[in-house]
Amino acid sequence: MSTPIPGSKLLQSLVLVTSERQEDLVKLLHVIASVDPAGGGPVEGMKLISSSPPMGSHTTEVVTLDSPASRFVSEFPFKVHACGPGWGRYGYTSKLSNWIAKHGPQFDAAVFHGLWNHSAIGGWQGSRRANLPYVLYSHGMMDPWFRNAYPFKHWMKQVFWLAVQGRVLRDANEVLFTCEEERQLARGGFFGYNYRERVVSYGIAVPPPITPLQESWFRKTVPELAGRRFFLFLSRIHEKKGCDLLLTAFAELASSFPEIDLVIAGPDQHGLTARLKMQARQAGIEKRVHWPGMLTGEAKWGAFRAAEAFILPSHQENFGIVVAEAMACGTPVLITNKVNIWREVAKSGAGYVQDDTKDGVTRLLTDWLQLKEDDRSFCRVQALRGFERFFRVEKAATDLLAAVEVMKRDRKV
Repeated sequence: MSTPIPGSKLLQSLVLVTSERQEDLVKLLHVIASVDPAGGGPVEGMKLISSSPPMGSHTTEVVTLDSPASRFVSEFPFKVHACGPGWGRYGYTSKLSNWIAKHGPQFDAAVFHGLWNHSAIGGWQGSRRANLPYVLYSHGMMDPWFRNAYPFKHWMKQVFWLAVQGRVLRDANEVLFTCEEERQLARGGFFGYNYRERVVSYGIAVPPPITPLQESWFRKTVPELAGRRFFLFLSRIHEKKGCDLLLTAFAELASSFPEIDLVIAGPDQHGLTARLKMQARQAGIEKRVHWPGMLTGEAKWGAFRAAEAFILPSHQENFGIVVAEAMACGTPVLITNKVNIWREVAKSGAGYVQDDTKDGVTRLLTDWLQLKEDDRSFCRVQALRGFERFFRVEKAATDLLAAVEVMKRDRKV
């Protein structure tokens, strides 16, 4: 009979605990069309949630329709399997579903981001072959605004929904909505398939600490702004964002408030900037409107922190990560009631909410400019408090992990 080695029971216990901890970890595959930061909220949200403390030692990898040669693929903070480039705007490539079918069994679950492109369809096809469970963020892509704005395109989507897209949602463990408003708006948008719903939190990480370099970097991108006060629009330049309303509203009050300018920052994937600049020129405000393009890193945080207020006059906005980013910087927000988190903004007292009309956007700007400085200071405090209450990324990551744990448990049964 062998003599027990001193401490062997402790060692066995440690091995057992370690094994249990390893068993608790999840390996997660995100499926998204692109990790190009110009894609806006879905890409940024995925990155922030995956980087948050609750994700801890869990493993995150991403599969996309990007070209492997794309610079942003190599710069992304998580491992990216780029299966593109795909064909056309839809992005078809058989490589995506084949990759997931082959490597999917290595993961506990997948998270799909968005609709109406081959990342969702190819992801679904590959996941079925790999028996890989998944959840899907719709990211506002079933919002009725699109139906009203593009009726013909909506009916084309309805045909696509019946053919294949609706099956992707039907077969998902759950379709995730980032606020109650998004879930309600999505209902009845398309007919033919039912799906399981869940509302989960969404948010951002705490911004980096304030440094003098942040505002300095931002001011360098718009030297003609000098030290003037300004309203900040920072988002994709897209028809649904209401930039034309913003220019019209700003033109109406510009002569009454000569001390303030407007900064419109963001990537333009649809060529709208030239038309908007022409609108500003015709309104006689071209010297008061500044176009620094897409802002990132220190310059972005400098813009948020230097702004008088942040404005997002959207006709449709599923969540609005930029709204949460502004609030996290203590910057008041002026938004329309088509930004789906408008109720949280109103509850927090972080700014103002109005209709997505010319009169509504004009009231947003005018109401802010007519405030006394004490009231503006109070609004800045409430913006930060509202971020802490509603939009911390840690809760978003915890909610996603809870959904993944259910899939992982069901897969073992």
